[in-house]
Amino acid sequence: VYIIGHVPPGFFEKKRGKPCSLVIITLIASECSTIQRLICLTGLPISTMFLSPGVTPWKTTLPGVVDGANNPGIRIFEYDTQTLLVKDVVTYYLNLTYANAAGSRWEKEYRLTESFRVPDASPTSMHQVLERIASEPCYLQKYYDFNSVSYDLKECDGYCRVDHVCAAREIDFDRYEHCLEKEGATAIYAGLLQVVSFAITFAFWN
Repeated sequence: VYIIGHVPPGFFEKKRGKPCSLVIITLIASECSTIQRLICLTGLPISTMFLSPGVTPWKTTLPGVVDGANNPGIRIFEYDTQTLLVKDVVTYYLNLTYANAAGSRWEKEYRLTESFRVPDASPTSMHQVLERIASEPCYLQKYYDFNSVSYDLKECDGYCRVDHVCAAREIDFDRYEHCLEKEGATAIYAGLLQVVSFAITFAFWN
């Protein structure tokens, strides 16, 4: 079953604690998966939601969100006509900076299986993607860039990581809050380790 919707459940990753209310297309399926919302049952991924970008650039006016805009984008789903399993997702986008300077040009932004090194877009594969985003900085940064359709390319730091990982991992309010606490504590601990390591190294060489 495919369900196409307008406003996805869950939270807006650019505004902590803000219920998600983006004007985007959501595709939910029992054998369909995405980077952005993962639905689990007893710890196992059973379904996910594809949150597609819009062709109209949207710059949020939410308090506390700085420059939450995106480039226009469209998403093409490649799927198995027999099983309806989503095999791959390809996103094309219009770089507004380039368009304003030299003229409009639509180009491929990324192919899911290539960028995140998974065999398909099944819930199991997308769970692997989420775990890589949560644990490997290179995948986190790649996901962050794609999240704004290559508009916001600044570094995604520890707090940014917590917001994006928890928004993708949890749609239940209580579990989302617990994720923020757990992942936030992990980020603080990692930061303290770096400070202590630097202090020890500095003391050793002096």
